[in-house]
Amino acid sequence: MSPVLESTARALLRRIAVEQAESRLPSLTAAVVRDGRLAWFGSRGRVEGARPTETTQYRIGSITKSMVATVVMRLRDEGRVDLLDPIGKHIPGTPVGEVTLAQLLSHTAGLTAEPPGPWWERTPGMPVEELIGLLGPETGRHRPGRRFHYSNLGFALLGELVTRHRGVSWTRAVQEEILEPLGMCDTTPRPRAPHATGYAVHPWADVLLPEPEHDAVAMAPGGQLWSTPADLARWAAFVAGDTAGVLDPATLAEMREPATVDDGDAWTGGYGLGLQLARANGRRLAGHTGSMPGFLATVWADPADKVGVLFMANSTSGVSRTLLTELLAILDEHEPRLPVEWEPIGADADLLELTGPWYWGPSAYALRLLPDRGLSLNPIGGTGRASRFTAQADGTWLGLDGYYAGETLSLVRRPDGSLSHLDLNTFVFTRTPYDSAADVPGGVDEGGWR
Repeated sequence: MSPVLESTARALLRRIAVEQAESRLPSLTAAVVRDGRLAWFGSRGRVEGARPTETTQYRIGSITKSMVATVVMRLRDEGRVDLLDPIGKHIPGTPVGEVTLAQLLSHTAGLTAEPPGPWWERTPGMPVEELIGLLGPETGRHRPGRRFHYSNLGFALLGELVTRHRGVSWTRAVQEEILEPLGMCDTTPRPRAPHATGYAVHPWADVLLPEPEHDAVAMAPGGQLWSTPADLARWAAFVAGDTAGVLDPATLAEMREPATVDDGDAWTGGYGLGLQLARANGRRLAGHTGSMPGFLATVWADPADKVGVLFMANSTSGVSRTLLTELLAILDEHEPRLPVEWEPIGADADLLELTGPWYWGPSAYALRLLPDRGLSLNPIGGTGRASRFTAQADGTWLGLDGYYAGETLSLVRRPDGSLSHLDLNTFVFTRTPYDSAADVPGGVDEGGWR
């Protein structure tokens, strides 16, 4: 454990103490994760008469979806499914068989938010065959791919996809492939002692109403799991990049890429593949919120900073949406991250030859050398397209991000072996603006600059 400073711990504890008191929460737990380790834990209120601890279980609701999505991505990496597959290829007989796995993972399939029948979160669940039999033309509410529309039903279908491909229940697949390798042994489909009881708090009186809890069966992939602050801290570390071999880091990065925006004109929140995304105070966060009757939970991770934060509460409503970002702000204020120390890297002479200024037409760019024969191309002056590139076995470089993600950067040499120009997916970069000695598409005016 890498603990925070005492002054930081006091400020963090005060923030959750204010939250628990002012929001009238039966109990509230919170934690900060740093560099893959639990750095701070705090709790307020009572569970069965005692202060909740790092091992007290709470229901985590839709955070379950991220774990189901991780198994789906493992199936993709194994070649068993393709994200462009229609769900009907794997689960025949639904009226929405044309929507793709990627659309279901990103909530862009246009499906209804809730399944048919009574309020599924407060009533006993039904078998998946019965659920599918209840689906009709009204299941599709929007054109697939058109917009973000959160769908619990969509993840019921993804859970069934996992079950059919693994030959075991989705819960067992999540347990064996995700939870056990990550050491999350206290995350379970049904509660175990000690666990919090879910309550609704009366809006106008300080009294409680116990909320029901059932096995959601077919809808369980949308929010069934229970977990602890300690386990959820390990999950935050996973989302931040400490995958422990559970998932290829590149696949996790793909899950964190924005697939859609979910907050209209604000563009501060979105969704990737099974992960919610947010931008707050200069951070790009990935994780998920969770709610079930009687419970609220959220986990966010910042992969760039290897920091995570979470809370768990046993109340149907009331926790501030900004609680976790405020905890991160406290951490930034009290213990700002030190920049990584600069140190030199090894460089081959042929790569050093490439560094320095290059010109796309009249626009100036700088090419810099990165570790492992990587390159970065950035506009000089700040306006233009920037990308990083990774070396390929054939002597080219592949774009990693920005406009040139997935595109190829090649060196073009003259017959005598000297370097003529760079070819970046047909765009020509020369050592001087519109170098007449290079093969610039369209040619260079014979009169030159004047």
